[in-house]
Amino acid sequence: MNVDAVVLDVDGVLVDVADSYRRAIVESVERVYGETIDRAEIQPFKDAGGFNNDWELTYAAALYVLGSQSGFDLGVDEFTDRIAERGGGLDAAEAVVRDALPETDAEDVFEEWDPERLRDVFQRLYLGSDLYRDLEGGEPDLETAGFIHDEPVIVDEGTVAELRERYDVGVLTGRPAAEADIALVRAGLDVSDEHRFTMDDWDEGKPDPAALVTLAERFGADRVAFVGDTLDDVRTAVNADAADERVYYGVGVLTGGLTGDEGRRKYSREGAAAVVESVNDLPDLLE
Repeated sequence: MNVDAVVLDVDGVLVDVADSYRRAIVESVERVYGETIDRAEIQPFKDAGGFNNDWELTYAAALYVLGSQSGFDLGVDEFTDRIAERGGGLDAAEAVVRDALPETDAEDVFEEWDPERLRDVFQRLYLGSDLYRDLEGGEPDLETAGFIHDEPVIVDEGTVAELRERYDVGVLTGRPAAEADIALVRAGLDVSDEHRFTMDDWDEGKPDPAALVTLAERFGADRVAFVGDTLDDVRTAVNADAADERVYYGVGVLTGGLTGDEGRRKYSREGAAAVVESVNDLPDLLE
């Protein structure tokens, strides 16, 4: 790949979020509703698409738990397959629940469903008490250290230096800006506001290609590699390539929820230009 610019996702690419964001999804649902999904069951939601925002994935997982408590007998795989058939995302999850339950049972589910409470618990667990006070502006009802501190850095210093030396480097992430700042500092990657997009910068989210195309325009790049850890990341590059005259390559890494041969197959089916074990293999791939 002869590229001018490299755009990086954060979660699962620069830092490992298995014990932070993904743990927060599972534990938030359990704290609010007494039951939850297994951590391994997060990946089918990601694969269904439309869940770049982990708060919304948490809301969808809660809908699944509440639906199960109300009598529908769908497994997670069937539930998320139906979400994918409807285009992915939270709206699709709501529609699947309404289709799978009698009307009165579905209404009971949505009466009990509380996304605002789920988000608040998620942030308390993920940020911890001190950061919650700073970033959310409230007083937590439990003192926690915060899962955000359990995010091992994946990217090596040498990889960052080599990419910065050879290419324009940008960031495209579903994190809120303040949480992206924390991860980027830990990863040793300094990116200007002009060359990054976070949750706070555009509403559509991945796999909408607008943010990636905008970064290419700002770099003046003709060929762009976008590196991510989910199928929606690859779909973003594929969509950008279809929507814009520039060339975009989607590169999947195996350091997030997609791993091994099955992960490679899933990436390939979505049109990935390449799959690497980790972001640290990127310089050799692009050489």
